[in-house]
Amino acid sequence: MNNALKDYLVNCQNRVERALDARLPGENILPQKLHEAMRYTTLDGGKRMRPMLTYATGKALGIAEQHLDGLACAVEFIHVYSLIHDDLPAMDDDDLRRGKPTCHVAYDEATAILTGDALQALAFETLAKDPSIQASAEARLKMITTLGRASGSQGMVGGQAIDLASVGTQLNLPELENMHIHKTGALIRASVTLAALCKADLDDSIYKKLDHYAKCIGLSFQVKDDILDEESDTATLGKTQGKDKDNDKPTYPALLGMAGAKQKAQELHEQAIDSLNSFGNEADLLRDLSLYIIERDH
Repeated sequence: MNNALKDYLVNCQNRVERALDARLPGENILPQKLHEAMRYTTLDGGKRMRPMLTYATGKALGIAEQHLDGLACAVEFIHVYSLIHDDLPAMDDDDLRRGKPTCHVAYDEATAILTGDALQALAFETLAKDPSIQASAEARLKMITTLGRASGSQGMVGGQAIDLASVGTQLNLPELENMHIHKTGALIRASVTLAALCKADLDDSIYKKLDHYAKCIGLSFQVKDDILDEESDTATLGKTQGKDKDNDKPTYPALLGMAGAKQKAQELHEQAIDSLNSFGNEADLLRDLSLYIIERDH
């Protein structure tokens, strides 16, 4: 990782941490247990990849960071809610997330379900009214529609349903990609396109190129996750290593072999970079993030 990207990641993580803290209800506000759980699961953890992509897209389009804070928080609220629900006994049944006990372990299952529900609602409230978002009512409506589709049955939730139905089965490559375009890729694409929707006069061709970039890195992110699930360890990952293999879930290494999965990640990275050919240096952070995604160790 180059120094410019390293500095950017740290600054971005610090910025979104402050923004999330400001938008989450205080622990002293009723219902206190629920609000405590929302803060426990959201703050002080995670790579913040989705907010980073929102800020980096904004930089490529000349949008000030302070006008992207609400968008970055909205996508992270949806992401955290999805992790809480994924970890439940009825889903992946995991007890470790971001290096600490999962929400249902730290609290209880009912609180975990409600915490996810509350974070999902907070995401859409943020898009609707957050003053940091400098956009027209029409643009906000498009943002709400975009995030709703990305996180619903045609996006992340639908992908999780396909994932659960695929345990113990052998998917072909198009089927596996379709699952992850929805489960992982949809919210990553929204992280990029929400920032693009802040640009009122953005040419449609530029919007489509950014969306294609996001589609590619959304898939490469999942390919790398599958690789790390076999090659890394629990301490480094901050979640249980080998869980997908133990649960007999379809993965890229299982389908393509480890070398094939790594080649697939590289090809997706190259496609993402090609999507940014019409941009100059202002998109270097997006380029660097694509490389970081396939080279990361957690």
